[in-house]
Amino acid sequence: MKELLFKDWPSLGNIALCAIISYLALFLFIRISGKRTLAKLNAFDFVVTVTLGSTLSSMILGKTTVAEGLVAIIIIILLQYALAWLANKSQTAENVINSSPTLLFYNGLFLKDAMDKEVITQEEIYAEVRKYRLHRMEDVKAVILELSGDITVVKKAEGSPATSLEDLDTEV
Repeated sequence: MKELLFKDWPSLGNIALCAIISYLALFLFIRISGKRTLAKLNAFDFVVTVTLGSTLSSMILGKTTVAEGLVAIIIIILLQYALAWLANKSQTAENVINSSPTLLFYNGLFLKDAMDKEVITQEEIYAEVRKYRLHRMEDVKAVILELSGDITVVKKAEGSPATSLEDLDTEV
């Protein structure tokens, strides 16, 4: 019980040194690997972020050695890069790795089947529309649940034939 708040000075020094080395190494690896490493583009990217955080925590607290943690971080980043590359090169891999966006509202209609599948309520859609500072649902062209889990609201626009909805089934 007495070691609950303080064990000894050497253990604090060890944690401080591990924290500095681990943090700087993780920062360096993320800078080298690019922005995608911490992007929230899909479920796999989320898993990478959580895993990196867990690994960093283990390194700082001395549950693993710094060298073991660095190897784990390198493997995590390489796996993430390899799967992103594979998804980019193969439509089959893309379909396995990533989900697809889900249209929840389109041209004035709530798409109940899609909302039920994704467990999204009308109130949640209304809340997202308000975040976009839109008052009338008539001003909304579409509401989409993205790959990342974010909800996007697309405002109606005049004229333009090409839209950001090209990858969605808008036949309602």
